Amino acid sequence: MPAPDDEEPTVTPYAVRGDIDYETLLDQFGADRLTDEQIASFPDPVHPLVRRKIFYAERDMSPFLAAANAGEPHSIVTGRGPSGPMHIGHVFPFYFAKHLQDQTNTLVYIPFSDDEKYFLKDSSIAEISDHTRENLRDLLAIGFDPKRTRIIVDTADADVIYPLAAAFAKEITQSTVDATYGEPENIGLSFYPAVQAAHLLLPQLVAGRHPTLVPIAVDQDPHVRVCRDIAAKQRYPVDKPGALLSKFLPSLLGPGKMSSSDNAPSILLTDNRETVFEKIRTHAYSGGQSSIDAHRKFGGNPEIDISYQFLYYFFEESDERMERLAREYRDGSLLSGKLKEIAAEQITDFLDAHQKRRAKLGPVEDELAKYRLTDHERRQARRRAGYPDDSFAQL
Repeated sequence: MPAPDDEEPTVTPYAVRGDIDYETLLDQFGADRLTDEQIASFPDPVHPLVRRKIFYAERDMSPFLAAANAGEPHSIVTGRGPSGPMHIGHVFPFYFAKHLQDQTNTLVYIPFSDDEKYFLKDSSIAEISDHTRENLRDLLAIGFDPKRTRIIVDTADADVIYPLAAAFAKEITQSTVDATYGEPENIGLSFYPAVQAAHLLLPQLVAGRHPTLVPIAVDQDPHVRVCRDIAAKQRYPVDKPGALLSKFLPSLLGPGKMSSSDNAPSILLTDNRETVFEKIRTHAYSGGQSSIDAHRKFGGNPEIDISYQFLYYFFEESDERMERLAREYRDGSLLSGKLKEIAAEQITDFLDAHQKRRAKLGPVEDELAKYRLTDHERRQARRRAGYPDDSFAQL
């Protein structure tokens, strides 16, 4: 549900409330707008999320683009906090990462922050573990290349994540945590920026220095800023990771972030066709008029229509079709009900394909084994973080 007009806007990794002004966030976070020149530098074909500026801001992205275009080593890190079922707003950064991996053999690292969600949510360890397993099935269904992808689960990969986080924690003061995130609710969240730094620097600690890009929603940018400060101290053999920051997929009920933790309905990756059509028909906020006659006379506004926005963000590849839909909606020849049907059809086609791949997966443990860090990669990461080869982490 859209936030009340008088609610103070808040955008942090742990809370998004109020009316979101994306331009103000750039000034607040100190990020740069994504330029047309940078968009043109992405490998062709440029993903719709980039060319339509859903990914709208960046930090130090040029080294990544240069390496990707030159066929040199480069990596992406984009993770998942398993606090519940995944919805369509969660998945598009991963499909974007898969797109780049297919284009340029990008190395993709996907950390699962199961410990953070336990610190943050009123959920048991067992509940978070269940969400982790189901979320893993959705990520595995995307079809990443196992040779070029590593999936890390914090509690399962503590032998590498904790030593790295312990090293980086010494670089972060409590005052930095408080100023960046607000006062933490518990000491787990105080420590967690060090864990996030371990995630973001892990590709370089495994494979050596190379450009790394973090494509994430804009609320997660504080993690990148803290990590870049650690890398800038040059105490470790890593370069500062770049960032590509996205807008939020809006809620069905109107402008704002789609969230599985509030009362607004979300379209889940496991929803069937009937459920998706019902959610779109019943809940999708319309930019049309109050009657068919008024709509045909005055037209609708695609900029606030959620069905149009879902198509624009992710579910319609063709720019020409999006332009035609916007034109027909504005002139009143395309009705709101028909636009909802188009969006529901596109979303269900996407989900049908995703769910078929998901259903073909074997047991999670067997599927995940292909994406785990190898023993050699674990040793390399610990060694580059300063641990000797005979450290107790090897036992």
